[in-house]
Amino acid sequence: MQPSEEIMQFLKDNPTFYLATVDGYLPRVRPIGFAMWYKDHLCIGIGKHKAAYKQLLDNTNLEICACNDKGEWLRIQGTANFDNTPEAQAAAFQAMPQLQDLYNEETGHKLGIVYLDHISAKLFSMSGTVRDLLNY
Repeated sequence: MQPSEEIMQFLKDNPTFYLATVDGYLPRVRPIGFAMWYKDHLCIGIGKHKAAYKQLLDNTNLEICACNDKGEWLRIQGTANFDNTPEAQAAAFQAMPQLQDLYNEETGHKLGIVYLDHISAKLFSMSGTVRDLLNY
């Protein structure tokens, strides 16, 4: 299995994961539930009206963490870049159609597609083992 496939499978199997951003000098963490692999990058979707999106515009450093019921967790570090093309948004809506209920002309909310660069992804276990999946 390719590292990108292993990352996406872990996120699919554990659909609520956590995004950490920086707000000034303070960390901010919130649950998110959308990720896709698009054009050779891990992407997440965040509403452009949300504080998380604005924080990533100000400071592109981020971390994603997901855990499973076997005592394993995936930690992904990277920097945020933005792909607000109609094609990226269409790919997100195809990957998770229910996003269209939240991000449309009626709600007035726009979906921002954030892709990660400079990724480091590691899989940890409670026993103390660490496995590198991707290293920048």
